[in-house]
Amino acid sequence: MPAHITHDPAYETVPADDFASMIDVPRYARRSDAFDDIIAATHDHFWDPLDARYLDFSASFDLAQDTVLPREQVIELQSAVADRLDEPQQIALANEVARWNLSAVLHGEQGALSLSASLCDILLDPGAQEYAANQAREEARHVAAFSRYIAVRWGTPYPVGAAFGTLLAELVAAPEVYKKLVGMQKLIEGLAMGTFASLHASARDALLRRLVQFVMTDEAFHHTFGRIWAARTVPKLSREEHERIEDWAAACFETLLFNLNNIRQKQVIYARFGLDWEWVRAACREIFSEADRRRSLTLPTNVFRVLVKTLANAGIITERTRHVYAAWIDLDGLEAEGEAMVGDAIAAEGIEALRAINSGRRRIGPAVA
Repeated sequence: MPAHITHDPAYETVPADDFASMIDVPRYARRSDAFDDIIAATHDHFWDPLDARYLDFSASFDLAQDTVLPREQVIELQSAVADRLDEPQQIALANEVARWNLSAVLHGEQGALSLSASLCDILLDPGAQEYAANQAREEARHVAAFSRYIAVRWGTPYPVGAAFGTLLAELVAAPEVYKKLVGMQKLIEGLAMGTFASLHASARDALLRRLVQFVMTDEAFHHTFGRIWAARTVPKLSREEHERIEDWAAACFETLLFNLNNIRQKQVIYARFGLDWEWVRAACREIFSEADRRRSLTLPTNVFRVLVKTLANAGIITERTRHVYAAWIDLDGLEAEGEAMVGDAIAAEGIEALRAINSGRRRIGPAVA
């Protein structure tokens, strides 16, 4: 039997094929109120990626003349790679790197959608199940939005990187509830919030900035679901259970840190420019050392810094695994910041923008008195 490690009735599960438990009459009355506030707030951050009032995908951006992301964020262009490319090729390479990054975001959103849907099959508490269904709906619109953005800018996304794809598949298929919740609501959502905060701060395409801000309004609530799990579960863990979760989270962190933007993972890009990926890797290593990597991890919007903060705030990191993260992140500085997350203010501004748009939406059918 899988070790779910729930410790709270709100996260009790049954096997995915046990539908009889879902229609057991007493179950309907055993609804936790832990998720009612975030379910009720859904209307505050509603948006439709197919409605131009929210996102106008007809807005142009000339990929031949400008880069979606600032050039200084494209490590390849800071190296000898740039010497082998003329100006149009440099712009093209920068935009292909952006395409790769946004493709990873799209695949991550699909993973979140599939995982949320899988929770609907196993969560026994009606409130938790409703929340999971609600998140699945929101993840579906993220998939629609990023799919459309990539389509209008490039046509098709890149395939998922091998390491990231393997991790997403593990999370979706995991029978253990803690892997689904920690893996998605903490690791992947933490990674996503850092990514979106960085994109919102630096993307040169106004459509992309608006898109990620609306996504962040949803992700802030998804992160709250994980926070509720941590508050109700982590303090009750046995030592063995805590170590199991802690070690698994640390292993996932290292997998993402060393592989998410690894040159090997991105080699499909370089062939388009007649570049050997191993030569590109060597050129990048000449100008980006381990010390440079550590410095980049001090930035407030660095995706891995945000990810680690989600784990630290949840109480998952202890002295046992502190060294795994401390090799890259200033944990003392992170802990001194408190629980506020990068992106919270951006999400709050996004919610206000959505309220303004939604106040003008026409009701379908008569209002209920």
